[in-house]
Amino acid sequence: MDVSSSHTLTESQAVIDHLNEILKHEWTGVQQYSQAAFIVEGLMRELYAPKFQEDADESFGHAKLVGEKIAALGGVPTVLRNEVKQSRDVRELVENALAFESKAVEMYSAAIELAEEHADRSLVVFLEDILAQEQEGVDEYSKLLRDTPAKQGEVETATSRSAAA
Repeated sequence: MDVSSSHTLTESQAVIDHLNEILKHEWTGVQQYSQAAFIVEGLMRELYAPKFQEDADESFGHAKLVGEKIAALGGVPTVLRNEVKQSRDVRELVENALAFESKAVEMYSAAIELAEEHADRSLVVFLEDILAQEQEGVDEYSKLLRDTPAKQGEVETATSRSAAA
């Protein structure tokens, strides 16, 4: 085996290993978000149960994509997951979700850097598409946790515009 072939196998294995860490994270998301959807109670259930289930479905979709990519690269997709964070407190569930999405952004960003180092443009594009969805999750959960109601005068309404005219 020549050096270039060995280098290619090493590069692919590094990518496969990182993608398997991402896959573990996505498997965790399926279970963590599903569990949150199952147990959220009270007045916020109607809002959060569907949101958490939607995010479980998104994690499963990402897991399928990443698993297929690992197999395409010659690897074996992992069946393992990380620890699932649980709570009955809605705010804590949302905080856990934000931490989960933030970690996903970090992991996909690192995978993109790795793919760029190996000049694998199609893998970069593949990962960027998923990264954009993960960043949307960070943005959404950040807004849900923001307890800063608009101050009087900061948000212009139709009524205030017509009153000023």
